[in-house]
Amino acid sequence: MKRLSVFVVVAAICMGACGPEQKAPPPPPPPKAVDVLTVVPTPVRDTGDYLGSLTSRQSVNVLPQVSGYVKKIYIRPGQKVRAGEVLMDIDARDKAAVLDSSVAQERSAAARLELAKQTVARAEALTAEGLGSTQELERARADLAAGEAAVAAANAVITQQQVAVGFATVRAAVAGTVGEVPVRVGDAVSSTTWLTTIAQAATLELSVSIPSTRARALPADSLVEILDQNGVVLVTTPLFYTAPQTDPLTQLVVVKAVFENTVNLRPGELVRARIVYGTAEALQVPALSVVRQSGQAFVFIVTDKDGKTTVARQPVQLGKLGAHNYVVESGLQPGDKIVVTSLQAMRDGATIVASNTAAPTPTTTTP
Repeated sequence: MKRLSVFVVVAAICMGACGPEQKAPPPPPPPKAVDVLTVVPTPVRDTGDYLGSLTSRQSVNVLPQVSGYVKKIYIRPGQKVRAGEVLMDIDARDKAAVLDSSVAQERSAAARLELAKQTVARAEALTAEGLGSTQELERARADLAAGEAAVAAANAVITQQQVAVGFATVRAAVAGTVGEVPVRVGDAVSSTTWLTTIAQAATLELSVSIPSTRARALPADSLVEILDQNGVVLVTTPLFYTAPQTDPLTQLVVVKAVFENTVNLRPGELVRARIVYGTAEALQVPALSVVRQSGQAFVFIVTDKDGKTTVARQPVQLGKLGAHNYVVESGLQPGDKIVVTSLQAMRDGATIVASNTAAPTPTTTTP
């Protein structure tokens, strides 16, 4: 029985030794190819985004200068008009009647003046022959002077009434586009009635209110950009005006810029405005190259040692976030290389292959 047990053990050992060969462990995976960025100082703009308003530098509200009824309207909303073009007529027959009366008074005064001239001529002739008195001559000359003054006054009244009658024809003070026309034919209007608006949109003025603390550091050559809803720059123009005082309620300072409207903006429109306070050099990293753990930001820095390229987590202190990049305040030095792709597969000490060395980051705008 003991011999049988020994035989079974020996047989089992032989079967294990003579069985198929044991498989070797698989080789380690090849190094992963990733994109690498060399960090170098690049321009970073110090900017601020605000809400700005647009106004026309030649936009006028049209009001009548005489009272009356709207007789005829020659314009329609949206129509483009030239300076001096007739907009509407106002029935101001009372002004015309006053003008006719003034003309009649001027004629009467002119007739009296002519009589005064003849009287002076006769008085001078009689006085020269010794048939008239000096007192009569002086009276005649005084009547002549009064007649001349009456004619001059009548002419002044006529001129005034002619201007008033001319105001019955409402004309465009500037060239531009007609706005709403709230009045209709037959409406009674006065000097306070709004007839329409004419806006000239070829040149617009941008007004922006900025914090007083930022206004103190505003350079003289500062630029302002007008952006569309997608952040695309439509217009870039310099600031020409900074208010000399701060609004006591809002603590904001108004700055202004003028630009040629080549992008079809409209007076009265609210736009997104970005003021450029200055530009400085700084290190930047793409936002997608940053990983966070427990509130700490890291990047994977690349090192070459003993013929191998490996990565390691590097804590960084980040500044402002621009359109695509973070400003790095500390943690990196110019010339450092960081991983910008496949971050989810990165581990401390992992071996990589730098398949592409990315170009330096472009100029970034910080809000």
